[in-house]
Amino acid sequence: MLLPIMGQTEPNNITLIIFFTTKLNIHSLSPMASVFSQPSPSSLLINHSSNFKGNVTILKSNICQLSSIPNNNNKLQQRKLLIVAAIPSAVVSSSVRFRLDNLGPQPGSRKNAKRKGRGHAAGQGGSCGFGMRGQKSRSGPGVRKGFEGGQMPLYRRLPKLRGIAGGNCMHAGLSKYVPVNLKDIETAGFQEGEEVSLESLKEKGLINPSGRERRLPLKILGDGELSVKLNFKARAFSAQAKEKLEAAGCSLTVLPGRKKWVKPSVAKNLARADEYFAKKRAAAAANESPETPSTA
Repeated sequence: MLLPIMGQTEPNNITLIIFFTTKLNIHSLSPMASVFSQPSPSSLLINHSSNFKGNVTILKSNICQLSSIPNNNNKLQQRKLLIVAAIPSAVVSSSVRFRLDNLGPQPGSRKNAKRKGRGHAAGQGGSCGFGMRGQKSRSGPGVRKGFEGGQMPLYRRLPKLRGIAGGNCMHAGLSKYVPVNLKDIETAGFQEGEEVSLESLKEKGLINPSGRERRLPLKILGDGELSVKLNFKARAFSAQAKEKLEAAGCSLTVLPGRKKWVKPSVAKNLARADEYFAKKRAAAAANESPETPSTA
């Protein structure tokens, strides 16, 4: 491919046209031959001053093809080149056919993998980026997370959360029931003989559980007094509430809790243990209360 470079001298305003030659033959590009054969004075690429002292009459505006130009001056490397005419892509790529053997990724899109332990020239030779000595440079699992060499670690230096926000297992402070006191039930307006349960308390508006509390059972607490007889159905009763409700003549029903799932083999062993201890308790009760013979 031939690219024109045009220079202009100061004293005589002479235009010098130079073409750099590449592997592409310009004679085969018939549409572009007219472009290169008639250069216009306005298409100047490089304007520089030179001390030309030769005969001006021998200079011609003909195109000369140079195989190589000696680079004796470093200023030539700083000159900016501009393509006057762009060759159509159809002319260049008409003879190129895409096949499986000439397909490839874009330059710079794929990087070579880092080869560790393959010498200093590879970039990660010797210690492979792990340093020279120490536990972290040895083979093996290394140290666990949070380990600080034996000193008191950070997760043990921080103060512990207490109450509902913490505990030993972060679950000790969470409530296990939805508590309701007797004084709240008294002011709710229950009539005698009605049922007090989790659903009836929601209808009365005494409780409005949300989040994890929606799955919690009901527990009756003993703060306050109750003047009517009601039927209570709850998972648990406090000792004080149970005593007051029994004194008021209320009926108490303890609802069964959700059983924890165990393996069938463990459930079988638990059933056998319950049966064994039930027989043992029955035998002990029979021995404690023997029938006394009647005396004449």
